[in-house]
Amino acid sequence: MEFKGKNISRVVLGNAPFLADAYFGHRTRLYNLDLLRNPNNVSKIIEKSYDCGVRSINLANKENLLKAFGMACDNGVEMQAVSTIGKTEMDYVIPDYDEARREATWKEDIENLAQFDNSIMLVDEFLIDSYDWDFITDILDAINDTGIPSGIITSFPFKTSLELIDSPLLEDKNLFDFYMIPVNKLGYMMDVPHFKSDKQEELKLMLDKIDKKIIINKILAVGIQRPEEAFNFLNTLDFADMVSVGIASEREAEETFGIFKQNLDFF
Repeated sequence: MEFKGKNISRVVLGNAPFLADAYFGHRTRLYNLDLLRNPNNVSKIIEKSYDCGVRSINLANKENLLKAFGMACDNGVEMQAVSTIGKTEMDYVIPDYDEARREATWKEDIENLAQFDNSIMLVDEFLIDSYDWDFITDILDAINDTGIPSGIITSFPFKTSLELIDSPLLEDKNLFDFYMIPVNKLGYMMDVPHFKSDKQEELKLMLDKIDKKIIINKILAVGIQRPEEAFNFLNTLDFADMVSVGIASEREAEETFGIFKQNLDFF
């Protein structure tokens, strides 16, 4: 995808399994042991994903992840970064947004992650979903000062999209360009009881008003849905500009991205 004179990969290797995010349930413990504490294992998954055609990775300012990415780069991987700014160790079940704002090292994150070939820098969902617009604007301004395209992430595609439409963030059309949201056929980890045609149309109307490039995450419903069905559904979403997919093993990378190539025009 060409954006402001830069070619941006539409497929992003997600980082949630690598960081053992809490929403994986019992698998979080396994990911903690196998991936978070083992950069070599993560490096192998990055390398396998690269061999499968993936040219972008979601980075965060986390030592083990950056070490793994560095190892993969030493082995010939060349990927753009979609960097998450302000990522903290928040609990997805009972999030504390005030604590997230206090703990976020967003200035340090921008400075450290700017060393990579960033296609985009995104402000983390625990900062966005607090709706502290002045605080969020400060972070977006700092990202924009680097010359890197900026964006935001949410855990609540309906609630946050509705809040955004009337927020100060949209008054300046140049403040940010990308918006990452969780979407999957099951509505899993979305803030609706289902994601059938009526809700799909409702979300599309809101996204049309927001008018940003949309990055889909959690399309596999955190591993609940098979890639074929998930990617066929993704093909029906005409608002999807990019997609981020988390991978937990080399075998999974080969299977998922192989199916991806057969079912989508994103590569």
